[in-house]
Amino acid sequence: MLFLTRLLPSFLVAWLLSFTLASLFHSQYVVNQLVNVGVAVPLGDRLFIMAQDWLGMITTYGVIIAVALAIAFTVANWLSKKYAISRDVWFTFAGIAALATVLIAFELIMKINVIAGARGWGFYTQLLAGAAGGFVFSKVSAALTRK
Repeated sequence: MLFLTRLLPSFLVAWLLSFTLASLFHSQYVVNQLVNVGVAVPLGDRLFIMAQDWLGMITTYGVIIAVALAIAFTVANWLSKKYAISRDVWFTFAGIAALATVLIAFELIMKINVIAGARGWGFYTQLLAGAAGGFVFSKVSAALTRK
């Protein structure tokens, strides 16, 4: 029952946040690159691009992020019990590690960075998305445990 009442809801919130931020950061990075070469991108187009990217990436990048976070959070949970360092720290770094692993694996396996928004400084925004998810997982799962 612990899985259904504490872990699954916490994980879904953390995953949705990480994926949504990763998708939004990706979209804005790509749009920014267009603006840098002189293409005008109105706000309405930016919003449409963000929605289309989110919908288009959820079945691929979203699923990959979910698997990576599940593995990373499992390791973070084990480490948080073994070493007396804050759960928030372990899960935040687990989120960062998950996204870094995914992006580096893409690059190594495919010989190209398939997430255009993860090129250059965009890589660090993707890591920020993972960190946010890890931190939220730590907080939400702890709050649900106290209930």
